[in-house]
Amino acid sequence: MSPFLAGVLQLLALIAALALAYRPLGDYMARVYSSTKHLRVEKWIYKAIGANPDAEMRWPAYLRGVLAFSAVSVLFLYLLQRIQGSLPGSLGFSSIDADQAFNTAASFVSNTNWQSYYGEQAMGHVVQTGGLAVQNFVSAAVGIAVAVALVRGFARSRTGELGNFWADLVRGTVRILIPLSVIGAIVLVACGAIQNFAGIHEVGQFMGGSQQWNGGAVASQEAIKEIGTNGGGYFNANSSHPFENPNPLSNLFEIFLILLIPFSLTRTFGKMVGSIKQGYAILATMATIWLGFVLLMMWTEFAGNGPAFEAAGGAMEGKEVRFGISTSAIFSISTTLTSTGAVNSFHSSNTGLGGGLNLLGMQLGEIAPGGVGSGLYGMLIMAIIAVFIAGLMVGRTPEYLGKKIGTREIKLAACYILITPALVLCFTAAAMALPTPVNSLTNSDAHGFSEILYAYTSGANNNGSAFAGLNADTQWFNTTIGLAMLLGRFLPMVFVLALAGSLAEQKPIPETAGTLRTNKPLFTGLLVGTILIITGLTYFPALALGPLAEGLAS
Repeated sequence: MSPFLAGVLQLLALIAALALAYRPLGDYMARVYSSTKHLRVEKWIYKAIGANPDAEMRWPAYLRGVLAFSAVSVLFLYLLQRIQGSLPGSLGFSSIDADQAFNTAASFVSNTNWQSYYGEQAMGHVVQTGGLAVQNFVSAAVGIAVAVALVRGFARSRTGELGNFWADLVRGTVRILIPLSVIGAIVLVACGAIQNFAGIHEVGQFMGGSQQWNGGAVASQEAIKEIGTNGGGYFNANSSHPFENPNPLSNLFEIFLILLIPFSLTRTFGKMVGSIKQGYAILATMATIWLGFVLLMMWTEFAGNGPAFEAAGGAMEGKEVRFGISTSAIFSISTTLTSTGAVNSFHSSNTGLGGGLNLLGMQLGEIAPGGVGSGLYGMLIMAIIAVFIAGLMVGRTPEYLGKKIGTREIKLAACYILITPALVLCFTAAAMALPTPVNSLTNSDAHGFSEILYAYTSGANNNGSAFAGLNADTQWFNTTIGLAMLLGRFLPMVFVLALAGSLAEQKPIPETAGTLRTNKPLFTGLLVGTILIITGLTYFPALALGPLAEGLAS
């Protein structure tokens, strides 16, 4: 069997597994966020934090909850790293420097999980499990909560109330993320991933010296890392490390975990707005883009020229032999089209056009299917833009899900779309123009530009993956990428929640013969085109200077 055919069969198996999980998980999440009952453990948590889970919030109060919780999380994780050297279970590692501690705190709280350090050489068990792993859960829960608030904005009318942030945060963590992570960790341990609190030990003699590894609660962190579309690895090699991702079965299972919640949330959306077909339309849009990117990536990685490509059967540089080209391509697209950032191969070693696909996948806005929560609310923003464009073409007031898309709504959607590209392009331009940041590059050509563009694209879009070759552990990159991650995460949430509040205040508009049917394939095509055109117009000049130039020159 050819490697390409084997990859196609694995892709079909992945799609079948996602299809089987889609309906039950999507319906379950809809029940979780629509329920009026509280579990006993949830009541204990509400009492401990002094929250009233039954108090409805308007969008400013909901936003204050998101920002306050996230600010406290950044401060806690920063301080935990700064005192690591004094903590038990530190494995002898010293405290983290201030700039790197800020970068890491911003990274994990913003669901980015960008790492400018070697995990196995910097973080002890307490920081890994009590700091980073905790943020893997709650940062993902925050994203789902904001998405659910926007869905309620569409579903409700004549009220500005969007639910309760604290209830949504706790329910998402307790009822969804923890149970799924327990199951995922058990499967990964069965596949061979490690789960312990072992210290540093030698594993053998190599080339006259010893090699050392430390253990850790790897399987449990790997599970929530993928389920929560987080991405930070326990080890520097991330999901290509055999302790995190032992074999082809675990590799395919991790891809499944990455895509599970983002795709299933479209079912949740359909249930909560009272139209399953609307959820299918969003799902079809996400799936079309994801599948198209996967097939293009597989083609580019198999279609290289030269003796090395021919001898290996494709672009094997930077890839694990136990995974091969096909599943590495599926993994890389799945991580860059979500906000995961986990890698099982070096994205920098992809062909020029392959690296460009990873970049473009993030620049779409992490919406196909995107991160947990962030993918859904990003896609709904794009749906509003598509409806607005359709309304302009036919001379009719735009409507979506029975709500008018007026001046206020389109301004908020436009601000959402513009903020991330502004962060990416401005920070990239500054890094290329100043004399010090470019010293971190190992390549001075188009690939070097791609490294910096990729770093800020990954940071501002809360992805977390990187092109190898850029030394990002400097004060400049730790600080600026940290700022890009925080602004790229929380500024868009301001516009999302403001939009949700505006929609919830409206009264529903009945459908007429002129209403655009947003649950039909025509709208799905319009939405896909809108996404690609907006992204192309925004990022094409930067892509032409980097991956496109490199791909055409090879």
